[in-house]
Amino acid sequence: MKTAVLATAAVAAMAGFAAPALAQDTDEKTVAITYIVEHPALDAVREGIIESLAEKGYTEGDNLTVVARSAQNNMTTQTQIASEFAGLKPDVAVGISTPSAQALKNSMGDAPVIFAAVTDPVAAGLVENPEHPEANITGTSDKQPPKPALELIQKLVPDVKTIGVIYNPGEANSVVQVEDIKAGAAELGLEVVESPAAQSSMVPDAARNLVGKADAILLPTDNSVISVLEAIVTVGERAQLPVFTTDTDSVERGAIAALGFNYAEMGKVTGDMVAEILAGKTPSEIAVVVPGNQDLFLNMKAAEAMGITVPDDIKNSAKKVIE
Repeated sequence: MKTAVLATAAVAAMAGFAAPALAQDTDEKTVAITYIVEHPALDAVREGIIESLAEKGYTEGDNLTVVARSAQNNMTTQTQIASEFAGLKPDVAVGISTPSAQALKNSMGDAPVIFAAVTDPVAAGLVENPEHPEANITGTSDKQPPKPALELIQKLVPDVKTIGVIYNPGEANSVVQVEDIKAGAAELGLEVVESPAAQSSMVPDAARNLVGKADAILLPTDNSVISVLEAIVTVGERAQLPVFTTDTDSVERGAIAALGFNYAEMGKVTGDMVAEILAGKTPSEIAVVVPGNQDLFLNMKAAEAMGITVPDDIKNSAKKVIE
């Protein structure tokens, strides 16, 4: 019987990484999961993967070992984790987020890799053809059109002319999203004000930089930014600068609204892919999937705190309303 292992990279680095002993029983499997940082959306993906595997008969502590590592938003640590996984030789390695997936692709050789919550796997260099992945990597994408989110902002902030965007220019998926937001904004007659933040500690200043320059903030699914969302919300409340996201989990944390994916469901779709690999398929046989449709989540308390009135028709159309 294997024992599930869950540890942060920081702990592993302090203690010295020791790979868990892998049983020789071919019925037992090991899945190694890494993610760039811990925040609700990525946590939901990880939990969804494990839930899906359990539904397929892979149970932690019985016939499944899950080794999970967070990079704590540090790319050097993420690279080290990928190297550790290469030495561990799991049955499947899973990278949740673009940086995590890229690190695994660079380290795992021909071993199977599944990615999750990657906005643009082609731009990130993970696959060339999402319909027919050509190598040992496939997964799920959270790429979504920004125009509906921008149209929602126009409805809730009628006088909006400029949209502030905070993002990490070092994350390939974030750069792609910003370009998409700019294209969508141009179609709607809106301007975009960029406020880059190369790491999470720079995000509060990036938010304050938008005060007086933007009429609303739209946050992409940028892990460096979303991990410190509360700092942006504080700026939004103080400056009456409405904060919107494309990550539905962020609405409970203080954003006014989000049109986005259910990341727990994305995790389950990703887990289904992992199970297919464990059953004998190769990644090249599994197309990249963009699961589900956009759902509207609203936070009425946050709207009030940032001076926004939500019309009843928008409220009634939401999948989830936080009062």
